[in-house]
Amino acid sequence: MSEGILQLIYNELLQTMHSEQLLMNQSLKHFTFTRTGGPADLHVFPAAYEEVQSIAAIATKYNMPLTVLGNGSNLIIRDGGIRGIVLNLTKLAKINKIDSQIIVQSGAAIIDTSRFALAHSLAGLEFACGIPGTVGGAVYMNAGAYGGEIKDVLESVLVCSNTGELLRLKREELELSYRHSNIASRGYIVLEAVFQLIPQADSGDIKSKMDENTFLRESKQPLEYPSCGSVFKRPPGHFAGKLIQDSGLQGFQIGGVQVSTKHAGFMVNVDHGTATDYIELIQYVQHMVKEKFGVTLETEVKILGEDPR
Repeated sequence: MSEGILQLIYNELLQTMHSEQLLMNQSLKHFTFTRTGGPADLHVFPAAYEEVQSIAAIATKYNMPLTVLGNGSNLIIRDGGIRGIVLNLTKLAKINKIDSQIIVQSGAAIIDTSRFALAHSLAGLEFACGIPGTVGGAVYMNAGAYGGEIKDVLESVLVCSNTGELLRLKREELELSYRHSNIASRGYIVLEAVFQLIPQADSGDIKSKMDENTFLRESKQPLEYPSCGSVFKRPPGHFAGKLIQDSGLQGFQIGGVQVSTKHAGFMVNVDHGTATDYIELIQYVQHMVKEKFGVTLETEVKILGEDPR
């Protein structure tokens, strides 16, 4: 990417944003749960919807790639980094309510949103109490756990188009299905979500379900290590972790990244692993499971960026 164009964009963004909201050529490994990832040409942290609109419009004006980043939980960024603009939405994290609806900005953690619902005796988000991503990321991939999915409670979203236009979309317009939405294909940036929940006089049942889900998560998932979360989607008729375990791959390691000994559906960074280690381990696991069981494992984790080689 041309340094001159990047500097031009940087200077243009400085007209509406502060310098501390803009990082040039800085590693992304501190912004991912795997603690891996190469540099971003330009890493931007908007704190208002108007700033997101400006960034989208400027990216379109200069034909600059624009990559949206939440808190980097279900993500691997290649060691070569990301060209163009990386849009980090974690400063947009306000959570409010109107009656039984929660209105939450996309950079807020979905875990915090579920706790906000509990505090206001609103049921429906108990399944999300252990999902480590942001609200924007959860909507983007229709995140789910413990029998619930975002589409079960989502009322609408506010998005920014690639030209900077704000659009309010109903749930039905997002084509939500298992770990899928049309947000990426339409070039939308999620700014805000509205969740329709169920009021309950007693929050005890809500808390009980959240406590149970938290216990299951903590007892089964390798939370003591950096990881990208659940690596593979659930293949029809199977469980990815069981297939990997039955292939004898639990504990198998490439570089510093290992198939978790606690849950084979996770890969953990146990010794200064790289994104390349992650990707090679994913490919190896896919090959071995396909060879042994004839099942193709499709990644749930999103892989972005350039190969350093």
